[in-house]
Amino acid sequence: SSTLQASRGTVKASGNFNASADAEALYKSMKGLGTDEDTILQLLTARSNSQRQEIKATYKTLFGKDLVDDLKGELGGKFETLIVGLMTPPLAYDVTLLRNAIKGAGTDEKVLVEVLASRTCQQVKDIVGAYRQEYDDDLEEDVSGDTSGHFKRLLVILLQVLFQAGEKKFGTDEQTFVTILGNRSAEHLRKVFDAYMKLSGYEMEESIKRETSGPLRDLLLAVVKCARSVPAYFAETLYYAMKGAGTDDETLIRVMVSRSEVDMMDIRAEFRRMFPSSLFSMIKGDTGGDYRKALLLLCGGDDA
Repeated sequence: SSTLQASRGTVKASGNFNASADAEALYKSMKGLGTDEDTILQLLTARSNSQRQEIKATYKTLFGKDLVDDLKGELGGKFETLIVGLMTPPLAYDVTLLRNAIKGAGTDEKVLVEVLASRTCQQVKDIVGAYRQEYDDDLEEDVSGDTSGHFKRLLVILLQVLFQAGEKKFGTDEQTFVTILGNRSAEHLRKVFDAYMKLSGYEMEESIKRETSGPLRDLLLAVVKCARSVPAYFAETLYYAMKGAGTDDETLIRVMVSRSEVDMMDIRAEFRRMFPSSLFSMIKGDTGGDYRKALLLLCGGDDA
């Protein structure tokens, strides 16, 4: 299934890949005065993440330097954040996102919600293991220590990757939502939503909006949306990151980096279906410079 999944990304492995040639080109782009940002962004968006890791290793061998450190030294701002994100292996990227969400000033609930609601069961297991290896901490304990109430309970359930088949009694208290949605099988959840609709006359989303608030509400809605369609969930996430005044660049970068090799084609299609413009044209209108160029290459095309 991984090959099937990979084909829905906009970023693909380069066919005639030469790690040494790429490392040389990147070295040259940063050598001497000034930086050739265009070479950097054109090259890195046209390579898969595993190819970027090979380039990084070859760069170290050829020049005795860390490619990511060099890039950080030459680039700045949002463009740097985006490029460094592309240079990070996906698992390490998720682990770092969660660590920063928990350990930063205050808790970034949005990131906890997005990562834990949208990643597959296997990914969540891998994240828990890698988090322990990297920080010698228990992700579940860190999340528990940083959150509270039903929001905390559902996050912990999502981390434990519980599968509980079987019918559930439907109440409308928060406790029930948490129990129902702690089940990670999307297929089972969709059946639960249909049954809920028949029983109550409401969509699950409507009831959640009526009965809950704050971070718990956001998390419950994210879990429901991801059970229905992960690409639609990310299309909506991208839209609201750019809609209105100002841009939530952190979210824009996070989604474009983490979905570029997974399901960006599907996200684009959902975006076009749900909103008045294409993802491409919204990014184009909302960003600028090398940052915009790189994002548009990750987007991979316009669905005008």
